[in-house]
Formats: sequence, C-alpha cells, structure tokens
Amino acid sequence: MTAISSLRNLIDRVPDRLAKLPRERVETRPSPSKWSAKEELGHLLDSAANNHQRIVRGQLENNVAVPSYDQNAWVAINRYQKRDWNELVDLWQALNRQLLAAAESVPDSAWPNTLTITDHAPMTLEFIFEDYVAHMAHHLEHIGIEVRDAMNAPAA
Repeated sequence: MTAISSLRNLIDRVPDRLAKLPRERVETRPSPSKWSAKEELGHLLDSAANNHQRIVRGQLENNVAVPSYDQNAWVAINRYQKRDWNELVDLWQALNRQLLAAAESVPDSAWPNTLTITDHAPMTLEFIFEDYVAHMAHHLEHIGIEVRDAMNAPAA
C-alpha cells in the first residue's frame, strides 16, 4: 500500500526537517485565532493518537463506531504552545511509528472494514488510513516542511 510506504518515509525524513525550524518560526502564531507550528504539530500528535485507535479497532471488527474529537480543545488541553519543540518532534515520530506498526498489521481482508466517526457516513479502514497520511502531509507543508519528495521516495 502506497500510504504505508509514504508514512514510513515521512517518519524517517521529517524529524530532521522539523528540528531545523527556527524557534521563532515554531512559536509564532500567524494570528490570535491560528495555531503556531508547535500547536499544529501537536494537532498531528492528537490525530495520530486518534487514528491509531481507528486502525486497531477497524482491523478487529467491521462496522465499528468511534468518537470524533474537538481538535482545538485537545490542542489547548495538551498545552503544545508551552512544550519543548524537540520533545514534540520526538513524540510525533514515536506516535507515527506506533501507528505504522498497527497499519502494517492490517490483513488485506480488513482494509475494506468500515468505521463510523460520530455522525459521518461509514468509511473504509483503507480510506481512513490514506486520509490520515494526506492530512498529515497537508499540515506538515503548512508548517513549512517539504514532504512530496519524502512521500514519493523509494522505501528506505
């Protein structure tokens, strides 16, 4: 599956790129209502935690219902703006390694399983995983990290 290779490549290549971002860049909010890069990376941590649950539950049973989450509340509760950037980068890599391990365990027969997230229409496990990787790439690029080369690179 291409999304698995893309996630593996992102995990291997993105942490060094994140670590090189200047402190002012990661701590500055573009406006009072917008997340800083720290908060946006924190949002990706929350997304990884929630999607890990979905990947595990979705391969264990079909037609499972899972909750959504209030993204802004999670970012505020976890206080990402006050956290150390390198700690967040390390946690991003670790959480995504955990999610990757779960995704690599999905048998082919389980990818079509469906999950319903709160009031949304049912989605396949495959769609949820592919959407997770695309969502992550979007946010990483918004933070200022080039990801296309990493996502399309041959597996390391």
